[in-house]
Amino acid sequence: MAGTDVSGLTQLGKDVEQPQSPEEAVLERVPNGQAGVHYLVRFTAPEFTSLCPMTGQPDFAHLVIDYVPDQWLVESHAL
Repeated sequence: MAGTDVSGLTQLGKDVEQPQSPEEAVLERVPNGQAGVHYLVRFTAPEFTSLCPMTGQPDFAHLVIDYVPDQWLVESHAL
């Protein structure tokens, strides 16, 4: 989206260490240049993988996140 102010972002385009816990994670946002217009934002991760915390074995998923933004958009690289 042209004209979006990203000056407050701390992670975009930078090498960022993986957080040690969800509490340490930062989910950044940017102003919605189309605030007031209802539309769907979709993030997909068709090859999402993680390790099972119980067995240590790999888990696989197709992750889809849909939302209708208001004043802010989730910065996609923050996911």
